[in-house]
Amino acid sequence: MATPIVKKNNTNQSNRTKNTEKTNSLVTRRFAAWTAEIALLVASGLVPFGLGVYANSRSDINRVPLNPLLVVTERAIARPLALPASYGIRNVAWPTNFLWTVALFAPTVLSWWQLYLLAKTGSTLPKRWFGVRVVNEEGTPPGLAAVFVREGIGRLTVPMSIAYILWRYSFAFPNLGLFTSLAVLMVLGEGLALPARRGRKALHDWLAGTYVVDAHRSVPSADVVNNTRNLPVSSSQTATPKENEALATAAIAITPDDSNLISLWRRMQQNPSLTLFGVALTSMTAVLATLIGTQVYLQTQQSNQESQKINSQQFLALVKQLSPDSTASLQERQSLILAMGSLNDQQSIQFLADMMVNETNPILIDTIQQALISVGIPAITELHNKNQFLSGELQSISSTSAEREVRQKRLQINQQTINKILSVYSGQTQGLDLSRVQLGQSGTPGSSFFNLVLENTDLSGIKLKSANLNQANFKGSRFRSAGEDGRFDTYDDIVSDLTQAQMKQANFTDANLSRVIMTGSDLSRATLNRANLANARLVGANLSSGQLVGADLRGAVLENASLTGADLGDAKFKDANLYGARLGRVIAIGTQLSFANLSKTDWQASDLSGADLERANLSNANLSATRMTGAILRSAQLENANLQNADLSLVDLRGANVAGANFKGAILTPNRQDPADQFVQTPDIGAVSAVVKGVDFSQVKNLEDRQIAYICTQGGIHPVCP
Repeated sequence: MATPIVKKNNTNQSNRTKNTEKTNSLVTRRFAAWTAEIALLVASGLVPFGLGVYANSRSDINRVPLNPLLVVTERAIARPLALPASYGIRNVAWPTNFLWTVALFAPTVLSWWQLYLLAKTGSTLPKRWFGVRVVNEEGTPPGLAAVFVREGIGRLTVPMSIAYILWRYSFAFPNLGLFTSLAVLMVLGEGLALPARRGRKALHDWLAGTYVVDAHRSVPSADVVNNTRNLPVSSSQTATPKENEALATAAIAITPDDSNLISLWRRMQQNPSLTLFGVALTSMTAVLATLIGTQVYLQTQQSNQESQKINSQQFLALVKQLSPDSTASLQERQSLILAMGSLNDQQSIQFLADMMVNETNPILIDTIQQALISVGIPAITELHNKNQFLSGELQSISSTSAEREVRQKRLQINQQTINKILSVYSGQTQGLDLSRVQLGQSGTPGSSFFNLVLENTDLSGIKLKSANLNQANFKGSRFRSAGEDGRFDTYDDIVSDLTQAQMKQANFTDANLSRVIMTGSDLSRATLNRANLANARLVGANLSSGQLVGADLRGAVLENASLTGADLGDAKFKDANLYGARLGRVIAIGTQLSFANLSKTDWQASDLSGADLERANLSNANLSATRMTGAILRSAQLENANLQNADLSLVDLRGANVAGANFKGAILTPNRQDPADQFVQTPDIGAVSAVVKGVDFSQVKNLEDRQIAYICTQGGIHPVCP
């Protein structure tokens, strides 16, 4: 009797071993299919995106504003991930617009197509390749609803939400790399099996009621599976090996969770009294909350109305006492004006602003200013309106008119009041709109003399679009600050808007203008020494004859900007975009321009001695008659660049692409160093011999014999070299 028993145990153990191997094989194929799905999805977006980046780096392609759809998408992604949003106008190559739009839609379309296949057939393309299929408890394709729960909620929303919450409220915020790692771990962890009563399934399968099975095997129906569960142990033991294998496969592939939980509706039917009590309690709570909320709202409204009534009565009384017919003394008028300012409502602010325009007594004018300053930022809106009104009047009055002097004096008083409020309430300008305000010199004969002075002032978030800020002093002031999260370079940064503002001869020394929008602004002859302009938007801005010594412009966008005659000594332009910028006659001694986009820039007659241009894109740039002694041009792109009569002595060109460049009259042979240029270190003989070593001059234009001789002796590449 012992022999048959041992044989049965060996058979059962062999079946279990085979089933375990098949299960492991299914898990491996399932993971491979999922990896292929992710790879296809990522590739569908990265490939067109990469092609778009390459097209954008080409200088011979016309540039157009970025597609508004891409701008909206970029900002929608930037907000939850705490990325700095790209403010202002942004130009890209026209193929880039198309390719990036494809990169946006391709993953979306591919995802929906794969989800549709999964819902209708149970397999995506990668799942078909690896012989994997998703079914429901009936062994049929899951359908759209189950697929939405499985992929949208279980596989994506749940793990990503957990990862995001852990990242957002931990020390890792706003490090995007740590969030990516955490999200990958959560997605992989979700894909691992969860313990169940009869087998193991992933979370997304458990939520959707689906199962992953071998597509090459027939899936038993629900009746077969149910019958399998109900078979006695002896029946399964006496079945044939093939029957045991089929039953084991069914038990592994489809093992629904039969936890016998009673539904909510059934519980309500079984406990009608408890259900009625719950409904009554909920209704009473809702009614009570409504009554309390209504009462609070009515009391608040009544209190506001009473307060407004009292203020109106006080306002009318003060207006009557401040009328020209009033017999109040000067001191009494001063007290009444200060009392008017303490009301701090719109009608009192408007009255004070009008009174300041018409008042002629200097003492009362000072008192009105004090009252408006006590009101603070809320008074700016009315003062702004009066500022524009007075400016418009000045433009309509003849410069020789006696009335013009009176209006100029009124405008000057208005400007002084705005200046004082902005100084006192530093850091409270977020969202304040002073567009087209006149706070600078107009440049017209007979204009009022007023200089805006806001040194070391926090002006973050202020809007000064098309404002006149000529000759203003913003030394050490801040036009950007961290948002609620207290961290810079995140989406909620408070950034000012100076689009198309007039800021001629303004002083921004040591000012923080990082990421500030200055598209089309006029900063000619402005002083920006040591200013922080990192990632600032200066598209089409005028910086001619400006002082930018030691300024930080890393990552700044200066497409089509004008910097003619500017002093850029020791400035930092790493990764900056100066596509099509005009840089004629600039002083750029020791300037850092590595990795910068300098395509189609005009540097004619500029001084770039000792400048760092490593890996910079200078394709189609005009560098004629420039002085580049000791400049670093390693691995720079100089395709079709104009280097006529440029002084390239001691320049390091190793790894540079000079195809199509014009070297007519360019100086390659290092001359004897000028004693006045001691800041440029003359390299030793070994370094001199390597400045063109390995550089291919085969396609260079207008090379002279002496230039070719120098190239050949210094290790350069040319067809005539031995």
